[in-house]
Amino acid sequence: MNTPLLKVENLTKHFRLGTDFLKKAVPIVRAVEDVSFSVEPGETLCIVGESGCGKSTIARLLMRIVEPTCGRVMIDGTDIAGLKKQPLREWRRRMQMVFQDPYSSLNPRLTAGQIITEPVDNFERLNRQDREALAADLLRKVGMSPEMMHRLPSELSGGQRQRLGIARALALKPSLIVADEAVSALDVSVQAQILNLLVDLQQQMGIAYVFISHDLSVVQHIAHRVAVMYLGRIVELAPCEVLFARPTHPYTEALIAAAPVPDPARVRLEVPIEGEVPSPINPPRGCAFHPRCPLAVERCRTVVPPLVPMADGRVVACHVRAPSMDVPADPIAAAAAPFTHISQP
Repeated sequence: MNTPLLKVENLTKHFRLGTDFLKKAVPIVRAVEDVSFSVEPGETLCIVGESGCGKSTIARLLMRIVEPTCGRVMIDGTDIAGLKKQPLREWRRRMQMVFQDPYSSLNPRLTAGQIITEPVDNFERLNRQDREALAADLLRKVGMSPEMMHRLPSELSGGQRQRLGIARALALKPSLIVADEAVSALDVSVQAQILNLLVDLQQQMGIAYVFISHDLSVVQHIAHRVAVMYLGRIVELAPCEVLFARPTHPYTEALIAAAPVPDPARVRLEVPIEGEVPSPINPPRGCAFHPRCPLAVERCRTVVPPLVPMADGRVVACHVRAPSMDVPADPIAAAAAPFTHISQP
């Protein structure tokens, strides 16, 4: 069995609210709790969920922008969560990030060409001719004219800025790109262009994506597999077509049912979900979704459901829909189910 490009095991992040200077109990935000998944070369794994469920925190943990409380983040079998300074610096070439806001993620004082080549300058020295050739080539790859390398970000539209952010991410020839809500700040027509660009680049260069989004229509267009998060935990992970055709976890059902349908003749399934998302400072015992779940039983209130593999290739954390009597010895392996390419919808 081939080693996955990215393998995440039991990733956890707790944020302490203040210090214990007065020897008092300090509240802890449990942003990410025991998350495991894998990503194969050339695969797109989308992470979805409500605001505050921990999606963006996972992106920052993968990039080591914030340090994990515990758990492992392995690239080609090497745990980068434990690397320091120079070893980590070398591994950063393998992973790049595209940020949500194309307006604030670019240095306004640098030209487009300087923005693209700045990451390369951190690792190797290029002369002016090579630097301009690299910038021109990457601008062409993302659908922009090479003449734009002399423009400042303020002279570009939102879509052009996000294309520039993608070109910057490609400069170091990464194996993995983490895209955190990369199209949410763009117009719908520009969103489609950027998504198609990402798909084309993946087919040409074999790049893997961890794509974070709250927009299910975007996810359905680009994803190979989808991980659904609720209050810091993955509750369902499945191939994209399987998940949207037959959601299993009650929260996944509610999430898909809440998405707007552009066809007025189509009747949308209504899934009753009551109450508010619990606080990550004081999450419920057992299944975090049980206070809002119409299917909750007594066991849901006391026991955290493990991710259980189903016959159709998905894994689900639900005592009712996926009873955990046949839990595998390695639950991490269940969340890292084999990936096979599917055609994009």
